[in-house]
Amino acid sequence: MRGGRYILRVNALLGSSGKLAWRQLLTALYSSAAAEAKNSTSQSPTLEILGQSYPTDTHTNTTPTILSKLSRNLHLQPSHPLNTLKRRIESHFSTFTHLDNLNPVVTTTQNFDDLLFEPSHPGRSKTDTYYINSSHVLRTHTSAHQSDVLRNGKSNGYLLTADVYRRDEIDVSHYPVFHQMEGIRIFPRSNLSAEISSDLSTLTSSAPSPTSITDIPTSDTNPIQSVHTKSEADLVTKHLKTSLESMVKSLFRDETLQIRWIEAYFPFTSPSWEMEILYQDKWLEILGCGVVQQQILDSTGHADKVGWAFGLGLERIAMVLFDIPDIRLFWSEDKRFLSQFREGEVTTFKPFSKYPACYKDISFWCPAEKEGEKWHDNDFAEIVRDVAGDLAENVRLIDQFTHPKKGTVSRCFRINYRSMERTVTNEEIDRIQDEVRRISAEKLGVTLR
Repeated sequence: MRGGRYILRVNALLGSSGKLAWRQLLTALYSSAAAEAKNSTSQSPTLEILGQSYPTDTHTNTTPTILSKLSRNLHLQPSHPLNTLKRRIESHFSTFTHLDNLNPVVTTTQNFDDLLFEPSHPGRSKTDTYYINSSHVLRTHTSAHQSDVLRNGKSNGYLLTADVYRRDEIDVSHYPVFHQMEGIRIFPRSNLSAEISSDLSTLTSSAPSPTSITDIPTSDTNPIQSVHTKSEADLVTKHLKTSLESMVKSLFRDETLQIRWIEAYFPFTSPSWEMEILYQDKWLEILGCGVVQQQILDSTGHADKVGWAFGLGLERIAMVLFDIPDIRLFWSEDKRFLSQFREGEVTTFKPFSKYPACYKDISFWCPAEKEGEKWHDNDFAEIVRDVAGDLAENVRLIDQFTHPKKGTVSRCFRINYRSMERTVTNEEIDRIQDEVRRISAEKLGVTLR
């Protein structure tokens, strides 16, 4: 449930009477919250998603709160910061084929197997991924579409933009839905040097003023694939890094910007890197990339080609460019937020009133772990998110101890509630907290303290 819904309901109620008592308002708001929370705990035999019906099973963990986000398409809304950033990156990769309206429901094959994820990879876990059922998930990355677009075979370069979904912690920089851009570029192995040299001359001549860049070579811990020659890997790597450095320079347009490359690991690329920029005296990771695993190209009809791929989070970069302090703001429908931005322009966000926070603690004994079932904090965060929606600003583990005799584990979480659009009351939050406690006991089997 979003905080914006509270505002709409309050306005509607006040408009009908003009003198509705505050207690009645709280009752109406709480009843709505409780109803939505109750709905989220019951599982119907099917889920209706974007006009298609999917059967549910024991893997299903996607909630109504998450499904309500699927139609928002923030990256397609003109003047929204994410759309402005998307269009700027698209203009940099102007010769690529641009795709931005792909179905968020994908198969586990598309999301994991096609990208060479091991069966034991933690990304496959229900604690990390929103499962529709055992064979379908809400995509966790734009890479889920990589093999499909490569099989299409109509372009040597693609740029994909989409909303992606991950069960995650709750704080001002993490949200269960965010937006990624995926870039893919492939080259014929028979004419690799000539094609890359031609591209590099264009990229180099069009790049903005020089910026401090710290590079690192490949190594035994970040190896070249055995099926590639060193010359092939070096050429593709140079094209990849030059393309991304040029893009970042054009986005930030800051002569003092510092960039560095660090080693990374992704199942679908090798060698792999992350790019970091120095922001507010800290290194901030903004994208991951690498040379596409040849097995993926071979299986999609491109055995005669080599290529690179990258993925970046739009929110991560937009929070820096637009100086937006809280990731929840991207989802705000408050005119005080939306009216600050103009189509195609990068504007520094001006905060409106910071409403006071209200924090509540919850302590409980975790259930004894069974084989194949381990406690994960994301499961508790999901309950908070489903009951409180965007009123939950932060969920933090503040204490944990193990009973010396029984071996049972007690955990204490602090939930920080704050609306971005209005002042919340202690009584209102007490009601929401009670619902969090009730559902935690019901769904997670915890013993409340």
